[in-house]
Amino acid sequence: MNNFIFYSPTEFVFGKETELQTGTLVKKYRGSKALIVYGGGSVIRSGLLDRVKKSLDEAHIAHIELGGVQPNPTDPKVYEGIELGRRENVDFLLPVGGGSVIDTAKAIAAGIPYQGDFWDFFTGKAIPQTALRLGVVLTIPAAGSEGSGNSVITKADGLKKLSLRTPEVLRPAFAVMNPEVTYALPAWQTASGITDMMAHIMERYFTNTPDTEVTDRLCEGTLKAIIKEARTVIKEPYNYGARANIMWAGTVAHNGICGTGREEDWASHFMEHEMSALYDVTHGAGLAVIFPAWLTYMADHNVGKIAQFAERVWDVPASPDLKAVALEGIARFKTFLHEIGMPTTFGELGIEHPDIGLLVAHLHENKGEQIGSYVRLNRQASREIYEIANR
Repeated sequence: MNNFIFYSPTEFVFGKETELQTGTLVKKYRGSKALIVYGGGSVIRSGLLDRVKKSLDEAHIAHIELGGVQPNPTDPKVYEGIELGRRENVDFLLPVGGGSVIDTAKAIAAGIPYQGDFWDFFTGKAIPQTALRLGVVLTIPAAGSEGSGNSVITKADGLKKLSLRTPEVLRPAFAVMNPEVTYALPAWQTASGITDMMAHIMERYFTNTPDTEVTDRLCEGTLKAIIKEARTVIKEPYNYGARANIMWAGTVAHNGICGTGREEDWASHFMEHEMSALYDVTHGAGLAVIFPAWLTYMADHNVGKIAQFAERVWDVPASPDLKAVALEGIARFKTFLHEIGMPTTFGELGIEHPDIGLLVAHLHENKGEQIGSYVRLNRQASREIYEIANR
């Protein structure tokens, strides 16, 4: 096991009607004027935004709004938020939404006190040293951004989708998590979120670091719980227990606990980022296409952990033929993805003729000539994985 630091200071306030505590929480973390960031009209139609604003009013917290954040968020909304926040002298960011909204708010929080272009942080030209405080009211369990210091933004000019990872600066001070607000999520969005959180665990699980049994078991147990609850929540969208377990799983998947003591991979996420940047697909659905293809490639190149995944997560009987075990596990994974309504090929995702050459070129231009760590992938290897996903 590698040396590690696990730092997760976010206060999670979980359960029914917890959004009514938002104002008290903002005050607790020394906010006096909040910029509420949200996406489309669902938080308005559901009444959630009004409940949050009422809570802020009761706590005597001034607030302004920035709506219209889109899935696969882009930089123009971040620039708009930075300008608005500076002009209005806000001191707290309050995203009400899912990962796209939270990631946008994080970029705004880092950009307001910075004298340069916030995009410097995403290209590695600068590292955020400070940011406005941030609290979250979560509406979509998926990205895990409510418990991480990560943000993913696409540069509209050139469609560069890049990530920022600064847990010391950008972890939310609090996350309000009421599973009831997820009842109305469409089945596609629910399933995409489930796939995303599974991928967050798997990016950490597939490692060459030895002697990480405890973290392995955390990953495997959480994956099995997600699989069980996913089958329930797709059939029974108003099942509070299933919604609650899925919502908490999304946080556990991405707050760092499943990556302790090990080298992580993240090649599949990098590959999907190029897909969603180029084709504007739902992130979780893109991962449902890429991850089985990545696993299939790995069955020929580093089969050990793939076979363990098949045995421990998908209950494939052990066998000396590790590749056969691995491929059976991958088949069961794909069956599950189809069961919850996810695609597993480009064609099923609605991309009939993907430009694999362009995907590969952008991938390695943005992420380097080799990506991942479980097996280092060059351009030829990443091309092969995209081609497997296109079969």
